[in-house]
Order: sequence, then C-alpha cells, then structure tokens
Amino acid sequence: MSRLFRDVEGDSLCPQGSVVCIGAFDGLHLGHRALVGRVRERARNAGLATVALSFEPLPREFFARDQPPPRLLLPRAKFEGLRALGMDVVGLLRFDARMAAMAAEDFVRQVLVQRLSAREVWVGPDFRFGHGRRGDLILLQAMGAELGFTARAIEPVDGQGGRYSSTALRRQLAEGDLEGASLALGRRYAIAGKVVRGRQLGRQLGYPTANLRLAGKRPALSGIYATWVHGIGPEPRASVSSLGTRPTVMGVEPLLEAHVFDFDGDLYGRRIEVEFVAKLRDEEKFDDLPALVRQMDLDSAQARRVLRHDLEERGALA
Repeated sequence: MSRLFRDVEGDSLCPQGSVVCIGAFDGLHLGHRALVGRVRERARNAGLATVALSFEPLPREFFARDQPPPRLLLPRAKFEGLRALGMDVVGLLRFDARMAAMAAEDFVRQVLVQRLSAREVWVGPDFRFGHGRRGDLILLQAMGAELGFTARAIEPVDGQGGRYSSTALRRQLAEGDLEGASLALGRRYAIAGKVVRGRQLGRQLGYPTANLRLAGKRPALSGIYATWVHGIGPEPRASVSSLGTRPTVMGVEPLLEAHVFDFDGDLYGRRIEVEFVAKLRDEEKFDDLPALVRQMDLDSAQARRVLRHDLEERGALA
C-alpha cells in the first residue's frame, strides 16, 4: 500500500533509504513510466523504498493562476497511477508561496535527505527545481556527493512522433488526436472522478448524465466524444460524453457529463472512469433546447456506431 505525503517537514518516511524520481508526472505517459520503472528496478536491486515526488498544484499552475495551463491528470488519479506503478511513497508536495521561495539547496536537504533518506535521485531531461529554477542535475550531483546520494537523468524516450512529453500530449488531445495520445500514454486517455449531482437538466431532456467535476483544473480537451464508462459493472458501458462549459444553458465551470446508454441506475457518489474513444464534434451553442436535443440524438447514434466498431476491432484482435 503506497503512502501519500504532502508536507516538507517531518521525520524520515524511508529510514532504510530510498530511490527517488522527481517530476510533474502529468499524464503518466510512456516517458514518465520509463522514469518510474528505472526507479523501481534500482530500488528492488538495492532493497530500498521507491518514491515518486511531485507537486500539487503543479508549479506552472501556481504561477499562472489567472490562466492555468490544461491538466492531463487530476491529483487523485496521479497518486493512484503512481501507486499502481509500484511506488511505496508518493509525495504531492503543496506548492504555495513558501514552496516557491524555497532555495534549491534547502529542498535537497529538507526533502530528499531528511524526509526521504535518498540514496539515488532520478530526474527527467531538462529538470529544474527550487527558487528561480536554480536547481538542476549538476547541483543535485554536487550536493549528493556531499550528502550521500547519487543523481542521474534518464535518457529521453522517443515515440513515432518524437519525444514523449506532456506538452505534446496536451496538443494531441486539444486537436482531437486521440489515437496519437493513446500511443504516448500506452493506453487510451481517460478521466476518473466521483459522480456529483448536477442541475438534472439532462434527465429532463431524456439524456441523464453522470457528472464529474474537474477539481478546478482546466481540461486538456473539450467537445463531444464516444466513450466507455468503467466502474458501473464488470464490463465497460457504452456512452456519449460532453466535456465543456455547456454554453447553451449558460454554463461556466468545465464539466464532464457522460450519458450511459441503456442505463437508468443511481450513480451519485460512485467513482467512475470515462475512457475517450473518438471525438464526434466540438462543443456548440444552440438556439434552444429542442435544437440541442436533436443534436444529442445524432451524437448518440454516431457514438453507438463508433463503439460498436471498436468492440468489433477488439474482438478481432483478441
């Protein structure tokens, strides 16, 4: 069972020593997985704890609060993903004004040495940290020689479209390139969360939805999609989903709404995952609700066709 921690201060979480990787880990694409895998391998060989260290909010979100960049992975999903990849300890350090002002040298001493008893530290290409982004691999290596740990950078991991990166993944999702995103992730893109109550408008229109809020994060994609919903039963359920602000009904907050076909149960409070298969169209503002419903009928029919074909393809590959 992985342990989650948020604070810089405290006793050592790994008194026998650890192997640590540091990064944003937004998306947990194949580049991230290579970094985490290296740490897991090194720790297993040395009999040490595995640690993935990140921040919440991400530094770029903190410094751009008025216009935050899109997020690929919500905090809970990031923790669960790192836990599933075999991390004994996951740090999602609170990135606030105090953390932003922390000198790189203090971060090394307080977090890597005191909190994590690091024996090895692994980072990605071009890694920077600390106040003014002064910390880098060279500083880590110099301090490690003094404080008893080694520091190394993993080589970039390349795919068909070049180096795997969260920036490239955000661009693919924004452009509706779900196939390219799947190649970078090693799986289809998905968003998980707890179903919350909405305005019940979908039920009134004949399209009840399971609604997921995005914890104040800006999503990396928007529009109408053919989707599979996981977490309702043993098999994924076919669905059509909308991700956006719902301009026809004067919505403001981004919301993921999944209409599960041929289902009439109560999902409130249940944690589900929405897997994105294909983009059907961009979000639109309609003149009235009847026009919206007519388009929803078309979207549902198209989503059913896409998902039927997806099932046939998966059956052919099985």
